[in-house]
Amino acid sequence: MRRVLGSPWVRRGFVVAAVAAAVVAVVLEREAVGEALRTVSWSYVALALLLSVVNVLLAALSWRSVSAGLGAPLGKRDASVVYLVGQVGKYLPGGVWNLLASAELGSDRGIARRRTVGTMLLAALLSAVVAGATALATLPGVPGTRLEAWWWPALLAPVALLLVHPAVLNRILVTVLHLTRQTPLEERIGGRAVAAATLWSIASWVVVGLQVLVLALAVGAEPGVDLLRLTTGGYALAWLVGTALVFLPAGVGARETVLALALAPVLDAGGILVVVLLSRVLVTAGDLLAAGGALLAVRVAPPGAPGSDGS
Repeated sequence: MRRVLGSPWVRRGFVVAAVAAAVVAVVLEREAVGEALRTVSWSYVALALLLSVVNVLLAALSWRSVSAGLGAPLGKRDASVVYLVGQVGKYLPGGVWNLLASAELGSDRGIARRRTVGTMLLAALLSAVVAGATALATLPGVPGTRLEAWWWPALLAPVALLLVHPAVLNRILVTVLHLTRQTPLEERIGGRAVAAATLWSIASWVVVGLQVLVLALAVGAEPGVDLLRLTTGGYALAWLVGTALVFLPAGVGARETVLALALAPVLDAGGILVVVLLSRVLVTAGDLLAAGGALLAVRVAPPGAPGSDGS
């Protein structure tokens, strides 16, 4: 299997298949997306696309902090290739292709495959915990919505963040590696690495919430902090649901449904359709642009070349 995955042709085929899957996901919605684009100013779309790219870059920095904390430090350029290019694999059905791709890309850079997989799983868990805490902190108690009376769940957000304590994360990683019959990692992630990864993750959720907010404003939503709470918490919750349904490529369908429910109090049906469709398309475009930029960077300076670590 390793020989097969190490084949240049297999790797090129994977990239082509993953990109094609992402493009197909957009093409299938081309008519609806085209109609949505006709109702939204291109300045809003451009800003939302920029925020989509920033979101995935912040997620990459969060993973990089986890990787460094587990004894696999990478320069920004190498880390961007391992994470950003690997993430395109999530558009293929199965839910594991991004892990396999990142493991191979990490192996090219001297990182053991099991270590890369461990860091990816740990970063995904940390992101999920932060997403849950974000949803708890933002959605309950929003005035004018059905959640207005439900203010008390917001008190659980700090409790949820306790799950990213290094002792908890290390125990989970040991358990996962044991269940998958992998050799345990010698290193244990420390508080400093967890704190950095958590801060980058929080920033990524805020930025993607701003992306949805920009699109909501473009279709007539009332600006304000309450709208930001709905867009940020709504997207974080939608991502959690979509990620849990691993058989759906990149959570397609489930994520849009949850986000639509979150936006229902502030937008009509037409506006919701525009926002959820454009948000999905722009997030996909952001993933592809970030991965393309990482591939371009590694072509300029291949692994092992002077300055290729991008530190």
